[in-house]
Amino acid sequence: MISEASRPYIDASVPVLREHGATITSRFYADMLGTHPALTRLFNMGNQAQGRQQQSLAAAVFAYAANIGNPAALGPVVERIVHKHVSVGIRAEHYPIVGHHLIKAIADTLGDAATPALLDAWREAYGSLARLLIQAEAEMYATAGIQPGDTRPMRVLEVVRESDNVLSIRFEPADGLPLPAFRAGQYVSVAVDLPGGRHQLRQYSLSDAPDGRTMRISVKREDAAADTPAGEVSNWLHANVRAGSVLRVSHPFGEFTPDTESDRPIVLLSAGIGITPMVAAVKRIAQVAPRRRVVFAHAARDAAHHALGAEVDALQAVMPNLAVVNFYEDADGRMDVAKLPAWQHEETDVYLCGPHKFMQAQWLALLQAGVPAARLHREVFGPELLDHLL
Repeated sequence: MISEASRPYIDASVPVLREHGATITSRFYADMLGTHPALTRLFNMGNQAQGRQQQSLAAAVFAYAANIGNPAALGPVVERIVHKHVSVGIRAEHYPIVGHHLIKAIADTLGDAATPALLDAWREAYGSLARLLIQAEAEMYATAGIQPGDTRPMRVLEVVRESDNVLSIRFEPADGLPLPAFRAGQYVSVAVDLPGGRHQLRQYSLSDAPDGRTMRISVKREDAAADTPAGEVSNWLHANVRAGSVLRVSHPFGEFTPDTESDRPIVLLSAGIGITPMVAAVKRIAQVAPRRRVVFAHAARDAAHHALGAEVDALQAVMPNLAVVNFYEDADGRMDVAKLPAWQHEETDVYLCGPHKFMQAQWLALLQAGVPAARLHREVFGPELLDHLL
């Protein structure tokens, strides 16, 4: 929490700082990474190039400050950030570096408006958030039994092409130690050494149910577009990983974990590569409750870009109450919740995973259809923009 003396400065400045958020965080990253280039390994430099990382930091800090007295709203957000930070090895000593450069960027952007009292208030707000995250991350590291930044060697068993731009990579521990437990919906970080000596980490959802022996990720090749660079790590994995390759992989993390262990009806909605955690979830349900009522709907550009669909279709042979609906944009248009099988809105949890615009559209459509917000759960690719708190 922050003091009563600082609260008015925070309340008054949040709208102004949001207005200048992209400028502030662009300055912050340029200054911090220029001063501490080793920290580039902790950041997705593709998201940096697109400005998404900058948006994410601005959203997180300002949403925290604006909702600092609302723990019910902040709890899930903090949990999401903690899982992401632990997956890339954030340490307690990183926080003072971030705080110094963030406050400097605020001061540089606001100029004379950045009074000593205002900057002190934001130092206090950032310090409060930092302490909260440091404690939660320390507890998560301890529970997982790892040190920040730990990865393990994983030997690739097979590489399978799932669609025009998706490969599945299945691996097992190369060190002979037991595989860590995970829940459907969680992800791992994969560490890659790129040309020029650069080291990068990327998170990929685990795309198969736990079997105690292996893990699988399904990686979409991110091609360059007019406003986005090609995905360095995804393209490297597509070009270089073969059976027998060894990858460095983190412990599994992630708070987006669909309820796979009960027998209550469930709805799983995805788009694009967002299908990966949903496949893990429905395959886990097939293991523990094959007669459970499941609505599984997926949106893809076309059949050639529909990864893992055959695995989901095959589950209908053992899951009599599994309803599968596919939407191909070139033939059917985008996903329309009105075209899904009916379910009891008040009693059924709905899980969403896909690109940000898909998430926004389906979230609003489901609310308009009468699904309570408390029944909606989502996983968002890339930096979480926290639009529901802004």
